Amino acid sequence: MINMRDLDETSITEAVVSKVTQGGSARAKQINEAVVRHLHDLCRELELTEEEWEYAIDFLTRTGHMCSDTRQEFILLSDALGVSMLVDAINHRHPGDTTETTVFGPFFVENAPEVTSGADISGRLDGKPLLIEGAIRDEAGNPVAGAVVDIWHADEDGFYDVQLEGGEAGGRGRVLTDETGSFHLSSIVPSPYPIPDDGPVGQMLGVQGRHPYRPAHVHFMVRADGFRRLVTHLFIEGSDYLDSDVVFGVKDSLIKPIEWIEPGSGSTGGGHYLLRADIRLAPA
Repeated sequence: MINMRDLDETSITEAVVSKVTQGGSARAKQINEAVVRHLHDLCRELELTEEEWEYAIDFLTRTGHMCSDTRQEFILLSDALGVSMLVDAINHRHPGDTTETTVFGPFFVENAPEVTSGADISGRLDGKPLLIEGAIRDEAGNPVAGAVVDIWHADEDGFYDVQLEGGEAGGRGRVLTDETGSFHLSSIVPSPYPIPDDGPVGQMLGVQGRHPYRPAHVHFMVRADGFRRLVTHLFIEGSDYLDSDVVFGVKDSLIKPIEWIEPGSGSTGGGHYLLRADIRLAPA
């Protein structure tokens, strides 16, 4: 039996581990032990002062206070520390010739407007016209019909619809692929934008000497029977911040050009930019 009295800076770790691993599943015990050991080792390595620990608790408290129905400061913290992308990389080791994943992001909306292929999802957003045109295929290149494709992106000023007054959707929609796996939607060209930096995460970035910006991108989430859910972005080639994305989410395979299509020469409407979104899904 471990002595639970007169614990010092070395012996306290084993005492705590012995208590936090008494119940729960094997996985819960593994997690609890690892968290305690790493946290204790961190405190010892830094020789953390009481004032610094109090500041850490205050920082986490303020992070919680910033959370709301439309803002998740803890997700921002995870993103800005690279933890979100690390967890994504562990859970989505790239299988074969399929589209790579990236961080989910805090602006997904579950009840996005359901639209038909060819619809305009820009809503109230102003900006340069963009046609998002693509196809969903399996690893071998066969079309995936009936795939559910969620698309969302910022406006030309770098804001998402959920950040704007009024509540009207814009730059957001959910569409089904046709029998050839294809879809196309009209919208606007998004711009780079800062993650919300008026809270504790923004203060942290300032201390670290970092900017809060993400490069211009369009979010995709694709779901289809028999396939793994895909969460990814397509980043616009030439955008600022591709090499300093605040959430570490850029991958070379996800950087795509947008091409200007003259009126009458494109697949729809007048002059517009074209973003090709050809996506391959991994099997479930």
